[in-house]
Amino acid sequence: MGAGPFELVCEVQPPTRPDLMAVRHQIGVLSSVATAFLIPDNHLGRATISSVAVAHEVDQMGGRSIAALNARDRNLLGLRRDLMTAAAYGVDEFLLVFGDPPQSGARTGELTVRSMLAEVRRFAAGSATGRPLSLRAGVTTRLAPLAGWKRDADFLFVQASFDLAALLRWRETVDFPGRVLAGVLVPPSPSRARKWAAEIPEISVPDRWMAALEAEPRAGVGLACDLARAVFDSGAFDGVHLIAGVRYRETALRLDADGWARRAGASRGTTAG
Repeated sequence: MGAGPFELVCEVQPPTRPDLMAVRHQIGVLSSVATAFLIPDNHLGRATISSVAVAHEVDQMGGRSIAALNARDRNLLGLRRDLMTAAAYGVDEFLLVFGDPPQSGARTGELTVRSMLAEVRRFAAGSATGRPLSLRAGVTTRLAPLAGWKRDADFLFVQASFDLAALLRWRETVDFPGRVLAGVLVPPSPSRARKWAAEIPEISVPDRWMAALEAEPRAGVGLACDLARAVFDSGAFDGVHLIAGVRYRETALRLDADGWARRAGASRGTTAG
């Protein structure tokens, strides 16, 4: 596993209108527990404010940002533009993703996550700026054998799962030199959980989670926070990528009550009191 303290990377919902107030509120609410914020890029195939611009906003608010960049919407020139913009803003961490299916239009087809990673490395070496830059780039992975080229990434974000045993079985099979973060989703309602299970083949919501959500729609907050704690206690991962969605307020309160302000930054595998 990678060296360093345990991370809690909280994903924010990016603005779909030219207004940053909502995302600023998310950052402010979650800042007491998050070690970093992931900024999605045209999340779910909808146009949003640039992830690089929102990442800069996070940095201005005193947080640490990771800007997602997707292959779906870019050609090579567009990627180089965004890397240049990020360098001007001081944004230096990226999560490179394939991109959700677009709601309209089509993929550019020019870039892949692999080619984006190679371009980030060339850019960091000074191909456009004339001087080397310290950039970190991560990629995502399913609970499947890791493609060899992904070992060149600085960190891995593992697909969201509700099954700690499956995460641990997968982790035992993966040799990766960087940091590995497990994805944890907060289901906001039983209907949304059913929708995820129907539309995303990799996600299977346990029956006990569904029963709890049917009894109390807000139960997903506690279930997800308990899973994040179990990931921490397992010592198998370097952090959690938490997607709280519309439940970010309740999630922040629960995490704060659970002591994540102390736990974030602690050594892996130890239990904070």
